[in-house]
Amino acid sequence: MTRWYPLEAVDAGFFASAPYVFRYQKPFAAAPEQVWESLASADSAAAWGRTVKEVSFTSPPPHGVGTTRESVALGARGRSRYFRWDVDKGYSMYVYESTAPVFTRYAEDFVLQPSGDSTLFTFTVAIEPKARFALPFRVFAPVLKLALGRVVTEGQRYFAAGG
Repeated sequence: MTRWYPLEAVDAGFFASAPYVFRYQKPFAAAPEQVWESLASADSAAAWGRTVKEVSFTSPPPHGVGTTRESVALGARGRSRYFRWDVDKGYSMYVYESTAPVFTRYAEDFVLQPSGDSTLFTFTVAIEPKARFALPFRVFAPVLKLALGRVVTEGQRYFAAGG
């Protein structure tokens, strides 16, 4: 049986106050509405490449603030709750349970901005490791930052190929 570890809820302020904030930005060769359609779909970023293995909504549609989902990425499973949901503009969520016992708080923010006939895509991850993992996390953080950045690179390739 899978063991789940609880995490604390966050709000938008966590993206400015978290001990670790990783921000990635790339142009996607698609209109914001098309990128949104992919992000809000049942597959979400799992369709973009190999980093995100699986995404499944655990709340019935229509989806919005308060919606929950379960995902698998980078070897861990997480259960998330959306606290921002702006159609065609992006969303924010925090993980409330994870199979990785490392985090006190973890959140992701996705922002879609029109840029000509494409989208400027910004992905931000905010993390607070548990106190007992603070030192090892400091060593591991650059590796995690690189691995999470693949989500944006894979999304850029996905839309360049006609996503």
